[in-house]
Amino acid sequence: MTFTFTDQDESQLYLILSSAETLRNKNTELIKAAIDTNHYVIVVTTNQLYGMLQKSYKKKEIPLDKIYFIDTVTRYASGTDPEPADNCLFVSNPGNLTDIGIAITESLKNYEGKKTCLVFDSVNSSLIYVSSQNITKFIHFVSSKLRMLDISGIFLAVEKGLDPDILTKLTMFVDIVIDTDEDSANIDMRFAEDTHAELEILPSVSNSKNSSPEKNQQ
Repeated sequence: MTFTFTDQDESQLYLILSSAETLRNKNTELIKAAIDTNHYVIVVTTNQLYGMLQKSYKKKEIPLDKIYFIDTVTRYASGTDPEPADNCLFVSNPGNLTDIGIAITESLKNYEGKKTCLVFDSVNSSLIYVSSQNITKFIHFVSSKLRMLDISGIFLAVEKGLDPDILTKLTMFVDIVIDTDEDSANIDMRFAEDTHAELEILPSVSNSKNSSPEKNQQ
């Protein structure tokens, strides 16, 4: 099923829902799709270590020179400061939303004028460290900043691990919600080169811009 968004620019915000088993693969697929269409990618990881993601991307022959990492896990897990990396900023822990927000803001400045996509992986792992109220406020902050800068954003989440109220709020922050695992779906995201953003997905998509908050709360 192909959905074409006319009269809209490519700076869409997506909530990508997946099973826990396929979440890691979805991360790689989305990164590759963005880079294949000449995007620079900022990966905010509260789920996987910087080193693990690098190895995973290398296996898929994804060019690392187009990726910048904000790693909130490595320092927390190791208890020590990692060796500095040119393409990664290490935040103290996944619950430090203030430092994560600052890191995102500074990273976006570095890519000013370039076609950029921010990937947040994942909402569920963040909920281990902060309350649902704080994470929804933070996602709203990030999504608002991306809209102001006309930058694409992807928020990854495991649907079955989310409270329905959180899912409703997240849906209101994005343009499109995609359940990639419904009927064993595969995802093929295509960021258009012009102002006609095209997204090809099999088979389930909901466009939150076309639904009111009242409908989302039902």
